[in-house]
Amino acid sequence: MKVLLIIIIILFVLVLGGLAFLRTARFGRAPSGEILERIEASQNYRDGRFHNIFPRSPRNPDVSGRTLGRPENLRPNAPLPALELDFETLGRDQAVLVWLGHSSLFIQVNGIRFLVDPALVSGSPVFFINRPYPALVDYVPEDIPEIDYLLISHDHFDHLDYDTIKRLKGRIGKVVCGLGTGEHFRRWRFAAEDIIELDWNESTSLLNDITIHALPSRHYSGRASFGIDNTLWVSFLIETPPATIFISGDTSYGPHFKEIGSQFEIDLSIIEFGQYNEAWRDSHIMPDEIAKAIDDLGAKRNLVTHHSRFVLARHPWNEPLEIAAKLSEQNNFTLITPMMGERVYLDDFSQEFSKWWETEN
Repeated sequence: MKVLLIIIIILFVLVLGGLAFLRTARFGRAPSGEILERIEASQNYRDGRFHNIFPRSPRNPDVSGRTLGRPENLRPNAPLPALELDFETLGRDQAVLVWLGHSSLFIQVNGIRFLVDPALVSGSPVFFINRPYPALVDYVPEDIPEIDYLLISHDHFDHLDYDTIKRLKGRIGKVVCGLGTGEHFRRWRFAAEDIIELDWNESTSLLNDITIHALPSRHYSGRASFGIDNTLWVSFLIETPPATIFISGDTSYGPHFKEIGSQFEIDLSIIEFGQYNEAWRDSHIMPDEIAKAIDDLGAKRNLVTHHSRFVLARHPWNEPLEIAAKLSEQNNFTLITPMMGERVYLDDFSQEFSKWWETEN
């Protein structure tokens, strides 16, 4: 009886500790007040949650989200190739993009600096799960210069990492995100006037004649204890005088790609392609869909992201790059493949890149 009592007490303490942990700042906060009123007025919100314009299919219980065993090459065998870059050396007159692994991007265009979906510390709420695997240069929040606009496509932990944001705080001008996601930043003591929340197909004017459009994606949202789909997932289009850049955010394939491609002339598309699984076909782009998505958008150049930093799915770490490179040759679209830290010049369409992932297997 004494042993049973001790076990019950331990379980009770663990449950209380878990509940307390879920209430910590890193999980953010559910929308309330004026922003909740705005959410409830959105045509994309009903029954207490946001809904995709093109609904996701009911989950098929016969399709597993995991593969039995450990696939070969799930992680790289050595630190990934990467170039060292001092961001402070980038003059504001340079129009450049720098990929930092997974979905993290630094973009400087028309004198304005953007940081997109930074997860430079972790891809999960606990430090010992989903740590980034090493690269020859591991970029950390302290490497990032002052940012004019932080773009957050949705609030999943591998796109909105609390530890990264905490260490960037004070060097972020304004946050641009989907409806409801701004509540996390208000919890983290960002000023309300520095948070711009957009519904699908809403736009806002930024500094230096830049317009940003929040466009549909086909995904979902949620940070554990504060509800599922109560914040909006978006794609972004940055429209500037020198370049138009599309950022897909996490999404599955759908008719929205064709609609966006017909609405805008896109210079560079950045498409999330990686961490896919048959069970997630309605959340992430699959290998048999990436060429269709690129064709629908009709961009002059294309970059695939959402790979080479975390293990979320069970495919080889370099498979998305192998597939995309092969499809670009077969379908005659322009794929750019910078390694982490390599500058992509947005006004140089002749720039060439190596197949760096082939040097590490």
